[in-house]
Amino acid sequence: MKTRLPGVGPRLTRKEFLQGSAAAAGLLAAGGITGLSTAALAAGMAQRAIPKSGEKIPVIGVGTAWIYDVEPNDPKMAILKATLDTFVKGGGQVIDSSPTYGRAEAVVGQLLAELGNRDKTFIATKISTRGEQEGVDQVKQSMDRLKTNKFELLQVHNIKDTKIHLKTIRRLREEGKVKYIGITVSSKRRYERFAKIMESEPLDFIQINYSLGQPDSADRLLPLAKDKGMAVLINRPFWKGRLFRKAKGKSLPPWAAEFDCKSWAQFFLKFSLSHPAVTAAIPGTDRPEYMVDNMAAGVGRMPDAKTQAKMLAYWKSL
Repeated sequence: MKTRLPGVGPRLTRKEFLQGSAAAAGLLAAGGITGLSTAALAAGMAQRAIPKSGEKIPVIGVGTAWIYDVEPNDPKMAILKATLDTFVKGGGQVIDSSPTYGRAEAVVGQLLAELGNRDKTFIATKISTRGEQEGVDQVKQSMDRLKTNKFELLQVHNIKDTKIHLKTIRRLREEGKVKYIGITVSSKRRYERFAKIMESEPLDFIQINYSLGQPDSADRLLPLAKDKGMAVLINRPFWKGRLFRKAKGKSLPPWAAEFDCKSWAQFFLKFSLSHPAVTAAIPGTDRPEYMVDNMAAGVGRMPDAKTQAKMLAYWKSL
């Protein structure tokens, strides 16, 4: 069974990528990609504070778009269950979903219930519709699907009917059903409107795309988030799999070892995490061994600003 990364055009499985990469020889041997145990990950995982509260969350979370949209009897459910189990045992907390991700919310809710670890996770989901009552109804549906009566973070997805839904989210926070308020975007064409909302609304979180392939949010949005004291979740840190396709067959630069980087996935994630405004990254991951690889990006040294610029220059030269 092949687990494919989402993207445009021919898709490359992460296994195929690793097998074809000179830098990744032996990474699929027994013991996983990094050789780190979940206990070692949990002990070493960096945590960063949410500016508005001081609460700390691990820097590596998990996104559920596309790959968690499976039917209840799909054989992949067992793999996803093992992946979420690995995530929590490895010290992960933030699980991001949306009612627009097909069955992803229901799958996460079912698996967390079976594992019995809902109380160890930080659930972030979204309102992604138009109209006040439609948003209220969607939140109820999300709670039912995720088998919970509260969300750690509720976000307005792609700033759709933002003022209306922020009103709903604030009311839910007053009722103790939501802890943090946020907005999301993953398209550069919405950045200007997104920035205006950031400037006018007292938000706890933003969620934005930021990667080696899409670094533009660092021009204005990430500095603005830091100035406003907003936590930042990074979506699409692998640019929907495009980064793996470009890196196929290419070696990591030897200086990647200077910031404890052992794989391209870690290189990509450490780039995103190295921006001082970023709180956590939420890569989509659907196999335990890839989860371990991703989470290892949160362990050890991080690139400084000079090294991050070097990473981007190296990437552009490939």
